[in-house]
Amino acid sequence: QVQLVESGGGLVQAGGSLRLSCAASGSIFSINTMAWYRQAPGKQRELVAAITSYGGTNYADSVKGRFTISRDNAKNTVYLQMNSLEPEDTAVYYCNLGQLYGSRDRRNYWGQGTQVTVSS
Repeated sequence: QVQLVESGGGLVQAGGSLRLSCAASGSIFSINTMAWYRQAPGKQRELVAAITSYGGTNYADSVKGRFTISRDNAKNTVYLQMNSLEPEDTAVYYCNLGQLYGSRDRRNYWGQGTQVTVSS
Protein backbone atom coordinates (compact mmCIF):
# COMPACT_ATOMS: atom_id res chain seq x y z
CA GLN A 1 0.00 0.00 0.00
CA VAL A 2 0.95 3.61 -0.58
CA GLN A 3 -0.08 6.64 1.42
CA LEU A 4 0.01 10.19 0.08
CA VAL A 5 -0.18 13.31 2.24
CA GLU A 6 -0.62 16.71 0.59
CA SER A 7 0.06 20.13 2.03
CA GLY A 8 0.36 23.73 0.91
CA GLY A 9 -3.11 24.67 -0.27
CA GLY A 10 -4.85 27.85 0.75
CA LEU A 11 -6.35 31.15 -0.29
CA VAL A 12 -4.42 33.49 -2.54
CA GLN A 13 -5.19 36.52 -4.68
CA ALA A 14 -5.07 36.36 -8.44
CA GLY A 15 -1.51 36.72 -9.66
CA GLY A 16 -0.12 35.14 -6.51
CA SER A 17 1.77 31.91 -5.95
CA LEU A 18 1.40 28.72 -3.95
CA ARG A 19 3.52 25.62 -3.58
CA LEU A 20 1.92 22.24 -3.02
CA SER A 21 3.79 19.27 -1.58
CA CYS A 22 2.91 15.60 -1.50
CA ALA A 23 4.86 13.06 0.53
CA ALA A 24 4.49 9.39 -0.34
CA SER A 25 5.14 6.51 2.02
CA GLY A 26 4.70 2.75 1.99
CA SER A 27 5.56 0.30 -0.78
CA ILE A 28 6.96 2.69 -3.36
CA PHE A 29 8.75 1.33 -6.40
CA SER A 30 11.78 3.08 -7.85
CA ILE A 31 9.93 3.53 -11.13
CA ASN A 32 6.66 5.39 -10.87
CA THR A 33 4.83 8.47 -12.01
CA MET A 34 3.63 11.14 -9.62
CA ALA A 35 1.08 13.70 -10.65
CA TRP A 36 -1.26 16.45 -9.58
CA TYR A 37 -4.90 16.44 -10.57
CA ARG A 38 -7.57 18.97 -9.72
CA GLN A 39 -11.32 19.02 -9.50
CA ALA A 40 -13.40 22.17 -9.50
CA PRO A 41 -17.03 22.19 -8.33
CA GLY A 42 -19.28 20.64 -10.96
CA LYS A 43 -16.38 19.56 -13.13
CA GLN A 44 -14.51 16.34 -13.75
CA ARG A 45 -11.13 15.69 -12.23
CA GLU A 46 -8.39 16.70 -14.65
CA LEU A 47 -4.66 16.17 -14.92
CA VAL A 48 -2.63 19.26 -14.08
CA ALA A 49 0.93 17.94 -14.33
CA ALA A 50 2.83 14.67 -14.11
CA ILE A 51 6.46 13.68 -13.62
CA THR A 52 8.17 10.33 -14.03
CA SER A 53 10.93 8.87 -11.89
CA TYR A 54 13.39 9.99 -14.56
CA GLY A 55 12.13 13.56 -14.55
CA GLY A 56 10.00 13.58 -17.67
CA THR A 57 7.10 16.01 -17.32
CA ASN A 58 3.71 16.63 -18.84
CA TYR A 59 1.43 19.63 -18.29
CA ALA A 60 -2.13 20.59 -19.06
CA ASP A 61 -2.23 23.35 -21.66
CA SER A 62 -4.02 25.64 -19.20
CA VAL A 63 -1.08 25.68 -16.77
CA LYS A 64 1.91 25.59 -19.11
CA GLY A 65 4.31 28.39 -18.33
CA ARG A 66 2.71 29.06 -14.95
CA PHE A 67 3.04 25.79 -13.02
CA THR A 68 6.14 23.68 -12.46
CA ILE A 69 6.15 20.10 -11.19
CA SER A 70 9.24 18.64 -9.56
CA ARG A 71 10.14 15.74 -7.33
CA ASP A 72 12.70 14.61 -4.79
CA ASN A 73 13.12 10.87 -5.24
CA ALA A 74 15.12 10.51 -2.04
CA LYS A 75 12.18 11.92 -0.09
CA ASN A 76 9.44 10.38 -2.27
CA THR A 77 7.96 13.85 -2.51
CA VAL A 78 6.43 15.71 -5.43
CA TYR A 79 5.92 19.47 -5.58
CA LEU A 80 3.76 21.78 -7.64
CA GLN A 81 4.89 25.39 -7.85
CA MET A 82 1.96 27.48 -9.00
CA ASN A 83 2.62 31.03 -10.19
CA SER A 84 0.40 33.65 -11.77
CA LEU A 85 -2.63 31.98 -10.27
CA GLU A 86 -6.02 32.71 -11.79
CA PRO A 87 -9.53 32.32 -10.32
CA GLU A 88 -10.01 29.47 -12.80
CA ASP A 89 -7.31 27.52 -10.90
CA THR A 90 -9.62 27.27 -7.90
CA ALA A 91 -10.14 23.57 -7.16
CA VAL A 92 -9.30 20.72 -4.87
CA TYR A 93 -5.85 19.48 -5.87
CA TYR A 94 -5.11 15.79 -5.54
CA CYS A 95 -1.76 14.04 -5.52
CA ASN A 96 -1.50 10.79 -7.46
CA LEU A 97 1.11 8.05 -7.64
CA GLY A 98 0.96 5.32 -10.26
CA GLN A 99 3.20 2.28 -10.48
CA LEU A 100 3.26 -1.07 -12.25
CA TYR A 101 2.87 -4.35 -10.37
CA GLY A 102 2.99 -6.32 -13.60
CA SER A 103 2.86 -5.67 -17.31
CA ARG A 104 -0.88 -5.04 -17.16
CA ASP A 105 -1.38 -4.17 -13.52
CA ARG A 106 -0.99 -0.45 -12.99
CA ARG A 107 -2.30 0.85 -9.69
CA ASN A 108 -3.08 4.40 -8.73
CA TYR A 109 -3.04 5.90 -5.29
CA TRP A 110 -4.58 9.21 -4.25
CA GLY A 111 -4.09 11.76 -1.55
CA GLN A 112 -6.95 13.29 0.39
CA GLY A 113 -6.86 16.54 -1.57
CA THR A 114 -5.98 20.10 -0.66
CA GLN A 115 -8.12 23.15 -1.43
CA VAL A 116 -6.69 25.96 -3.54
CA THR A 117 -8.81 29.09 -3.78
CA VAL A 118 -7.82 32.03 -5.96
CA SER A 119 -9.72 35.26 -5.40
CA SER A 120 -10.16 37.87 -8.10
